[in-house]
Amino acid sequence: MTKKNKVTFGLEQCYYAKGTFDPVSGTVTYEAPKPYPGAVELNLEINGELIEFEADNIVYYTSADNKGYNGTLTAALVPDDFEQEILGEEVDEEDQVQTEVSNAKNSPFAFMFQFEGDVKATRHVLYWCTANRPGLGSSTGKNPNTTEMSFNSTPRPSDKHVKTKTKETTPATIYDNWYKKVYEKEVSGG
Repeated sequence: MTKKNKVTFGLEQCYYAKGTFDPVSGTVTYEAPKPYPGAVELNLEINGELIEFEADNIVYYTSADNKGYNGTLTAALVPDDFEQEILGEEVDEEDQVQTEVSNAKNSPFAFMFQFEGDVKATRHVLYWCTANRPGLGSSTGKNPNTTEMSFNSTPRPSDKHVKTKTKETTPATIYDNWYKKVYEKEVSGG
């Protein structure tokens, strides 16, 4: 019998992968995942409500409305690549400056991360995220600053998947390759 985690702690191995949705074919594709280093804290609050319908003087029908998560990621810095590829900031190649533009087109992305466990780390992927630009600030002294970025994780338009995670029993072929590409169930032919 496989031993199961009793607790989770820590946050590491954060990656993002730019996503594209093709409305004609109804498919989502992802670029290769890239590291999002310096993660300090991740908070995911559910987005959705419990829907209750009353009839016959009782709660006749109840259903959960899963709209994904509202998240906040606190990190040392937002990677320049993320600001360019996901938040739409522009780089002037000649002057080597990066500019935030008010009408930038944000790109959806998958967000991958890991929580440690007392038995085995659990790896997660949020399939369809949209980020807001992070705040900016600093203070006097030598204590490192952190940057907080809010984002939404909503159901993926192609199949309504929100999140997938590994388990203690996940095969090594899947677990060990988690950050090489966004996890998709391999469908065997025949």
